[in-house]
Amino acid sequence: MVAGEWSSDGPRADRVGPWTRAVVSTARQADDRDVETALRYARHGATAVARMSPAARAGVLERAAAQALARRDELARLLALELGKPVKDGRGEIDRVSDTFAVSAAEARRIGGEVLPVAGWARGVGDTALTHRAPVGVALAITPFNAPANLLAHKLAASFAAGNTTIVKPPPQAPASSAAVVRLLLDAGMPPEAVQVLHGGGAVGAALSAAPEVGVISFTGSPATGAAVARSAGAKRLVMELGGNAATIVCEDADIAAAARICAATGYSNSGQSCISVQRVYVHRSRYEEFLDAFTPAVGRLTVGDPLDAATDVGSMVDDDAAERVVSWVREAAAAGATITIGGRRDGATVIPTVVASPPPDARLVREEVFGAAVAVRPFDDFDDVLATCNDSRYGLQAGLFTHDVRRIVTAWRELEVGGLIVNGSSNHRLDHVPFGGVKDSGFGRESPRWMIDDYTVVKTLMLRGISLFGDQEDAR
Repeated sequence: MVAGEWSSDGPRADRVGPWTRAVVSTARQADDRDVETALRYARHGATAVARMSPAARAGVLERAAAQALARRDELARLLALELGKPVKDGRGEIDRVSDTFAVSAAEARRIGGEVLPVAGWARGVGDTALTHRAPVGVALAITPFNAPANLLAHKLAASFAAGNTTIVKPPPQAPASSAAVVRLLLDAGMPPEAVQVLHGGGAVGAALSAAPEVGVISFTGSPATGAAVARSAGAKRLVMELGGNAATIVCEDADIAAAARICAATGYSNSGQSCISVQRVYVHRSRYEEFLDAFTPAVGRLTVGDPLDAATDVGSMVDDDAAERVVSWVREAAAAGATITIGGRRDGATVIPTVVASPPPDARLVREEVFGAAVAVRPFDDFDDVLATCNDSRYGLQAGLFTHDVRRIVTAWRELEVGGLIVNGSSNHRLDHVPFGGVKDSGFGRESPRWMIDDYTVVKTLMLRGISLFGDQEDAR
């Protein structure tokens, strides 16, 4: 959608579903002229969107929240077809879209400013200063394939709540799912000046990132692509979520049955294609075998199959290459001495849920972001040492900790180099109204409407000379 019009003319790209092996959607590919048109339209459209009252923007988002629930099954089916995501996970994602719209509506109503205490210093006596948060103008949202609906909802809804117009660059793997979220907002009353969608590859993203009309970029994706976006962007505001290598620690006082059940449920949802998916589990040596004996059969009970089947827990990965990468890393770890307790193979783009016991610490399955249906389990002896092991990573997004020891909880919260710690849960847990983001190569900035609005707005100051809300007597005599 460019300049208020959906178009199907011109070059198009087909998306072949990883499960169906058939074309499931087609998207028109943007060219240089589309980029120029979109930027020009956005520059002028920003004024119209900024003039909408917060109440009007909130009303659109509230209606969109209701519409997301009404279209839940339709949108979940699109996610299953384009990505192989089980419909049960897709429905959960659309529920989160609805929540994100509702939270963004509430935050739109809260945007305000301050009366500054200028009269507290002698040079400010007799004056009044106020601030308010004004829209940046034009935002660029670059979204990933693994949660294309909800991550787009976060970026687009928060940007609109702040009063911006947004150009969306969706992932090539989920064009129809992304467009459906935009259509939902437009149907709810979002003005066409508020959003445009440009499908395409890296060249489109680079051109939009470099454009001077764009004031803020929110990007979710790989560190390599994020670095390219940052180089193109130059001196622009950036919010970047760049992946993870999430660790979960299971201490000797943990409820082992609960820890195994939770790690099995959250290590393989969406075939492990989540930046906070359980990837590394460190279990105290005294409970290590007990954990493996509970974890392996729990993983084995997951239903693998057709993502359109409501009973399916694990569908396909995004494509065959992604699946092959995962099983090749598993084979490497096994060749270096690890034990595969279950899985270790793929069927097309579907990786059979895999558990790898005691891989060497330098295995790619441990060191890199696997982003797939394989979990590594290793024993540990000392709590301080395992915290250091978790920190020995280029990533730092989120971690999990199973313990009832409050001292360990506080120590881990202080010492772990991550953006968030989940206690008595795995790394793979997120509430959409809570700040989410990482450190190190996991990126910077925080996603969640309240915190994103800070990035999507600028503080503007008004100084009233000779007008004071406070006392204007300059001395006490």
